[in-house]
Amino acid sequence: MNGATRLGVLGWPVAHSRSPAMQNAALSAVGLRDWRYQLLPVPPELLAETVGALPGAGFRGANVTIPHKEAALSLATATTPRARAIGAANTLTFDGLAGIHADNTDAPALIQALPFPVGGRTALVLGAGGSARAAVWALLDAGAGEVRVWNRTPERAGRLSADLGAIPTEIAEPADVLVNCTPSGLHADDSTFGELPLSPDALGDFACVVDFVYADTETALIRAARARSLPVIDGLELLVGQGALSFELFTGRRAPVDAMRLAVRASPASVSSIR
Repeated sequence: MNGATRLGVLGWPVAHSRSPAMQNAALSAVGLRDWRYQLLPVPPELLAETVGALPGAGFRGANVTIPHKEAALSLATATTPRARAIGAANTLTFDGLAGIHADNTDAPALIQALPFPVGGRTALVLGAGGSARAAVWALLDAGAGEVRVWNRTPERAGRLSADLGAIPTEIAEPADVLVNCTPSGLHADDSTFGELPLSPDALGDFACVVDFVYADTETALIRAARARSLPVIDGLELLVGQGALSFELFTGRRAPVDAMRLAVRASPASVSSIR
């Protein structure tokens, strides 16, 4: 790897990530043979030290996954307006004396993936972490008429809602778009969604289902939505969408989305994950 321009994904744990397969396929597709993308497993207590050392080690940028998205924002010397508003970053770029630049590509990837414009529509977001913050901000920024937030800890839903202008809820109220940003139900069967606040039969109350979780097989939520002929966006498609936007920030090249999608869906993950 000597002399290579380096990229990576920061997380803890991060062995499950399909980003290396996706991004290395993209680098190869556009002819950047001397670039490499790798896993960067970093515990929270070492994040600041590690990020500070990456530019000197030849890194041009890094993606950020759980549990570092909110902490990564605080390490940046410059941030995009959307990353600041969301309060979380999933993409860091390093540019010599320009320092560390933070952005959030989860938000635009969600809006690009939806099967219809969300202007004036309603949405229910499940979860209150970094991905949920990106989803809520993206939906409101795109003109959603109302975004409600549920979390199993109601206080967290309340804080997120107060920060971003959403409405906290303690029940799964019907909406046009359902967005799952929790890991709940990953290992549930088709008749239950684990700790999610709704049953498969309740999916008829939604016009579209989005699941930020990705796994080797479809999640119970996505399977149940498909069985009801609902439009779905799974976690792998969101991974490709945000990864393509990050790739363009890292390289200045147009992302080869088809090559990235093929690599992601061909690459097995050892465990399920959430963006």
